[in-house]
Amino acid sequence: MVMGVGGRLGVAALVTAGAMLLASPGVANAQVVTSAATAVTAQAAPGFVAPGQTLRLGAKGTAVKALQTRLRELGYLPGTADGRYGGTTLTALWAFQKINGIAPTSTVTRKTWNALQNPRSPKVLVPNGKPTRVEVNLTQQVMTLYVDGRVKLISHISSGSGIPYCETATWEGKTQKFCGSARTPTGDYKTTWRRNGWHRSYLGQLYNPIFFNGGIALHGALSVPLAPASHGCVRLPMNVAAVLPGMLGTGVPVHVRGRFVR
Repeated sequence: MVMGVGGRLGVAALVTAGAMLLASPGVANAQVVTSAATAVTAQAAPGFVAPGQTLRLGAKGTAVKALQTRLRELGYLPGTADGRYGGTTLTALWAFQKINGIAPTSTVTRKTWNALQNPRSPKVLVPNGKPTRVEVNLTQQVMTLYVDGRVKLISHISSGSGIPYCETATWEGKTQKFCGSARTPTGDYKTTWRRNGWHRSYLGQLYNPIFFNGGIALHGALSVPLAPASHGCVRLPMNVAAVLPGMLGTGVPVHVRGRFVR
């Protein structure tokens, strides 16, 4: 890997700072919705010519805009194509790099540009799955949404850390102790109930949660690091969580596969 866990979390702190700007009631703005609506498969937009310029977090300019536009064409959500390389673009880049066998990093080099010219499609986890479904790849830490048999959205995630926990919280008017394994169980599930905006659970705040396995949900979070870090839910970048409820109905299959190796 290019970055150790410590380095990854350092970059993730920058992502968190950027995500906090999206945590306001206006997070599901028209710019984000436009990004989701234009998500297509990796076969789209042939003839892309990579600028080839090395980009680092905080960069600005036409090369950044080309990166953002290309990621959006391929089904990732880098935010508005405004030529500013911030946390939202970074999490989309991470997802793309992981799908294309590149160690996730904030620096865009020739290897990533080459992959953007000749991108891979996500690995299909359930070949005989329904045309509209969600696949959560715990090994790669990515989520793919298929709609009518086509890739509609690919996102970076952070799943259960696997580190057992015991936490004390005030819940339903009483101080209670909650313990668990912090695992995201593999298996086949379906989306069930959901909440709009911030939803308070006994283990923290979830943004636009879509539950699919008891109390385990796909939800937005202000911190979505490269390493699994949740109590068991599937954390999503805030801009992804803002549009996912409009793309993912109730009763849709959710397939969770793999295992993350630290």
